[in-house]
Amino acid sequence: MERTKFILDEKAMPTKWYNVLPDLPEPLPPVYHPVTLKPVTPDDMKPIFPMAVIMQEFSPERYIEIPEEVQAVYRTWRPTVLHRAHRLEKALDTPAKIFFKYEGTSQAGSHKPNTAVAQAYYNKQEGIKRLTTETGAGQWGSALAMGCAFFGIECKVYMVKVSYNQKPYRRILMETWGAKCVASPSEDTKIGRAILADNPNSPGSLGIAISEAIEDAATHDDTHYSIGSVLNHVLLHQTIIGEETRKQMEMADAYPDIIVGCVGGGSNFAGQFLPWIRDKLSGKKPNMRIICVEPQACPSLTKGPYTYDYGDTAGMAPILKMYTLGHTFVPPPVHAGGLRYHGMAPIICHLYRLGLVEARAEHQKAVFEAGVQFARTEGIITGPEPCHDLRVAIDEAIKCREAGEAKTILIAHSGHGHFDLAAYDEYLSGRMKDYAYPAEKVKEALKHLPKVPSA
Repeated sequence: MERTKFILDEKAMPTKWYNVLPDLPEPLPPVYHPVTLKPVTPDDMKPIFPMAVIMQEFSPERYIEIPEEVQAVYRTWRPTVLHRAHRLEKALDTPAKIFFKYEGTSQAGSHKPNTAVAQAYYNKQEGIKRLTTETGAGQWGSALAMGCAFFGIECKVYMVKVSYNQKPYRRILMETWGAKCVASPSEDTKIGRAILADNPNSPGSLGIAISEAIEDAATHDDTHYSIGSVLNHVLLHQTIIGEETRKQMEMADAYPDIIVGCVGGGSNFAGQFLPWIRDKLSGKKPNMRIICVEPQACPSLTKGPYTYDYGDTAGMAPILKMYTLGHTFVPPPVHAGGLRYHGMAPIICHLYRLGLVEARAEHQKAVFEAGVQFARTEGIITGPEPCHDLRVAIDEAIKCREAGEAKTILIAHSGHGHFDLAAYDEYLSGRMKDYAYPAEKVKEALKHLPKVPSA
C-alpha cells in the first residue's frame, strides 16, 4: 500500500499566518457599531479585545508573524498530520485520492487551540486577568480554557445549554484546565435572566451565549472577550492549518481538486482553504472547488439572505454583513453544536457571494452514516461537525467512481468525537432524527434585522 501519512518536521512548521484581506478581489463590506451605526474603528473594539488582535482584524499585511511564545505552545501538538485515506478509497471503490488534515491531536481534540493560544497570549501581553467566551459543542470553550491555563489567565465559559447537557465531559475538561463553565442562558447575566424569564426551557444558542460573554466582559474592568470563530483575526490564526497542508501535499506530490470542510462560524474550514484560495484568485488553479458544508437545521449560507445582522442575540456585538438566519433564531438541537450559529464569517460569506466557494447543507442522519463509515475504514471517531465534511467528500468520491475521474479530494478534519459518543449511540440505535429547515422560525427572526446605512 502507498504511503498513508505525511508528517511535517517541527522545524518546518510555518512561522507566519496568511491574511487573505489584501488578496480579495473586492474589499469586505464595512462592519457597523451596534449603537452608533457607524463603521467600526479599532478604538471601538478596545474595551473587549487586545490591540494586537484588533490590528490583525484590519491588517493590510499578507503575512503576520506568529510570536515565538505562541509557536512554542503550538509545537506541543503541531505540525498535525496529513493522512491519505486509502481504506476509505478502497471501500468506496473510487479512483479519487482522498486526503484529510487531522486536527484532533491537539490537547483539546480540535483545531480551536490555534486561535485560543494566540488570543490568550495577546491578552496576557496587555495585562488582562480574565477572559469570557461562548461555546457551542464545547470545543472552543475547551481550547480557550487550555490557552488560558498556559498563560495564567482566568476563564469563564458560557456553554449553549443543549450542548452543556449533551456533553458533560466537555464541561469537565474545561474545569480541569481551571475554567468556570455555566449553561447558557444563565442567571449570571442580565440578558440570560431575561431570556430565562421569557422561556425557562430555552435550549440556548451561540448568539445568546455570545451576548452573555460580551455583557460579562463589558461589565468587568479586568476582563476581555474572546471569540472562537467568525471574525477576521480568528480565521487568520487558523491558516496555520492550510499553510502546513500545502507543504504536506507537496510531500504527497498531490494538489487538491476539491477541498471540503464544515462551517458554523467558519474558522476551521477557512483556516484550511484560505491558503489555497489564493491560487484560485491568482488564476493558478481556477477550477479548484471549495465546498462549505452546514447542517440542514441551520443553513445560513444555503437558505439565509446576504444582509447586515448582529453577531449575537442581544444586539451587543458588531453588525456584520453575512448570510444569516436572523440573530434571534434558535436552531433545533442537532448534535453538531459547533455549527448552530445563525450567521457566518464575513470572509466566507464574501467569497461565497463572489462565487469562489460553494455551499451545501446535510441532514444529521446522513452525516453520522458517513462518520460511522469513516470510523470503520480509517479508525477515527469523528466529531459531529467534521462528519459533515465526510458526507460530502464520500459523495464526491462516489461521483468520481461513476464518472471514472481520479480527482484529489482534501478534507478539513477539525477534530475527534470522543466526547460525542452519546450522539453515535443515538444514531446506531435508530433514535436519531433529522430536523427540517425551520422556515417559519427563520422568517420571524429575519423581521428583527438591524437597519444600517447602505454600504
